[in-house]
Order: sequence, then structure tokens, then C-alpha cells
Amino acid sequence: MIRVLLADDQMLVRESFAMLVGSAPDMQVVGQAANGKEAVELARSARADLVVMDIRMPELDGIGATRLIAADEDLAGVKVLVLTTYDTDEHVMEALRAGASGFVVKDIRPAELLDAIRTVAAGDALLSPGPTSRLIARALAAPDLPETGGPDLLSDRERQVLTLVARGLNNTEIAETLGLSPLTAKTHVSRIMGRLSVRDRAQLVIIAYESGLVAPGR
Repeated sequence: MIRVLLADDQMLVRESFAMLVGSAPDMQVVGQAANGKEAVELARSARADLVVMDIRMPELDGIGATRLIAADEDLAGVKVLVLTTYDTDEHVMEALRAGASGFVVKDIRPAELLDAIRTVAAGDALLSPGPTSRLIARALAAPDLPETGGPDLLSDRERQVLTLVARGLNNTEIAETLGLSPLTAKTHVSRIMGRLSVRDRAQLVIIAYESGLVAPGR
């Protein structure tokens, strides 16, 4: 059972998402927050597995709340799935840097949102494919990731895998593309994260774009 916390300053949006998530047999809504401060507090008290986090909220926005959750050792297992307005929210990259495991647009289909929650809860990154390249291209104007050494630390095969991760492929798709077993693909991804000192696949996507390994829009 995936324990989901919903954070959005609009009650109607929260209630709609709560009805949707509550209809899934493998999910449970454990709390609703109207701002980022409440989201952080409820992530602790409600023992959430995943927070569906709006960015624009009062008191503390979704980026600040995500940063606090990611920095709290007691919340190390909590994943954050960010919600954004389609192709207009320039804070998505900042949210990913803060520790979010992915983002989806607010006009996502109900079934797709449930799948997104399952994907992120399972430990994979999820980036809505439509606005991803454009959002990243804008954010690259002022990169601020800490130095990690970048893809030059990786082998040729690892750079291939990183490129596919940045394109949004999961481990099974990477394995099929490169003719590997899913376990081998997963091992490559884990080693890449270790070499580059990042916490999840979303951070790998940022590094791939900022290093020029993957070009926005291609």
C-alpha cells in the first residue's frame, strides 16, 4: 500500500486528487496539506511514502518543502512527485535539484497520475515528456548543481545508459535498447548514481543536460 500525502493550496484540487488516489486499491491518502509547511509536518507525522507536491503554495512553496524533506534523514524514504502547470512553470528544475523524484503536469489523465505515483514510489524518476526539454533548456541558462565530475567519470557504456535515462527510458527499456538484461541495466544506473554522487534518476537527467551529453529538444 502506497501512503500518499497531497499538498496543494486549492481545496478542490486536493479533494479531486484524494478521490482519485483513494479509488486505487494499492494506495491510501494519509493526509492533505494546504501549504509547504504543512506538507513537511504531515510527511513526518503521517508516515507518507510519497508526496504529490504543488509548487506554488503560501507560507512555504513546494520547492522549499521538497528541499526540507530531502534534507531530513528521518524522511529519507519519502518521495516527492511535483505538480506543475503545463509548460509554464520555470521552477521545475529547481524542484528536481531540491530532491524531487519527478514531475507531472496538472492536466495529466487520472490513470496516468496513478501510474506516475506508482513509478516514483518504486524508486524511478518520472518526467512528463512534453515539457521536459523546454523546461530544462530554460533552466540551463543558470545552472547551479554542485560539481560532481560529470559524465567524464563514466565509461562509454555508462554514458550510453545515462543518455537513455535522460531520454526518460526506464530500466526495462534501456535493457531492450542496448541488448542487456534488466538487472544489468539497473546495475549500470545504480553505479552511475554512485559515481556522480546523486540521489536519484531525476538528478541524472539534470547532469546529462547540463553537461551537454543530451541536447534539449533532441
